[in-house]
Amino acid sequence: MCLGIPGQIVEITDPARLMAMADVSGVRREVNIACIADGPLESLIGEWALIHVGFAMSRIDEDEAAKTLEALRGLGEAQETLEAMAAGDAALEGRA
Repeated sequence: MCLGIPGQIVEITDPARLMAMADVSGVRREVNIACIADGPLESLIGEWALIHVGFAMSRIDEDEAAKTLEALRGLGEAQETLEAMAAGDAALEGRA
């Protein structure tokens, strides 16, 4: 299974190598845009893409990006809740 995280292309950093800077939830990282480069590279600035292991794999629209980010935040909160519950159960078992 692969997980793509939505990121917004904010800058073309190396046109020759098809590299760009993407903002992924406030963190900027350089990504390869070869999979989504189908025209002038500058047209990608402001576009959203699913980012996976340093590659912009596919374009997505802003609404889909927002929904995916919200779902990922929800999964993170659910994971924190499960971990807290597991820690509580472990503490209760230690008292018995």
